[in-house]
Amino acid sequence: MAKNLTSRVRKLFRNMNNEPTKDTLDEQENTTQPEVSEATENTENAEATEAPAQENEAEKWQKEAAEWKDKYMRLYAEFDNFRKRSIKEKSDILATAAAGIVKDLLPVMDDFDRAVKANETTEDIQAVKEGFVLIQQKFNSALTAKGLKPINAIGQVFDTDYHEAITQIPAPSEDMKGKVVDELEKGYLLNDKVVRFSKVVIGQ
Repeated sequence: MAKNLTSRVRKLFRNMNNEPTKDTLDEQENTTQPEVSEATENTENAEATEAPAQENEAEKWQKEAAEWKDKYMRLYAEFDNFRKRSIKEKSDILATAAAGIVKDLLPVMDDFDRAVKANETTEDIQAVKEGFVLIQQKFNSALTAKGLKPINAIGQVFDTDYHEAITQIPAPSEDMKGKVVDELEKGYLLNDKVVRFSKVVIGQ
């Protein structure tokens, strides 16, 4: 009997040692609680670190966008100034060129004025004719100096690059077929570029 009691007591002590007591549970809870708190704290720290990084990245892109916008506005302003300056320079060149031509033609105008006054009193027709020939030569010289020269059309093969056909007539000879037999209005080249086509009659 005493032996059985002793066995039961030992068994009871073993069960007591294996089952967690209230103090043991409180101790375990206190041990695991810091681990949960530490994990939460690490997550909050990571989020707090990530937020400033995103803000810095956004500020970086905003700054770069502002720099590109500034460069674009400066480039556009420079291009607009260049365009306006080019238009003004072209206008000045055209105005200067026209002024130069007019200035060279003024002496011819003076000669015409003197010829008109002289013709009011002179009776020498030959002198009048010679005067007009001299004025024409002076006028042609002024225009030639500016790069103007006439297109030689009569006797040339009809060429649409230089001639404008007004009509066709029977050719006076076989070798004049397809060629210019008469010129109604002289054509001109300015620096080797056609400024007026010759108006011609073609032999057929």
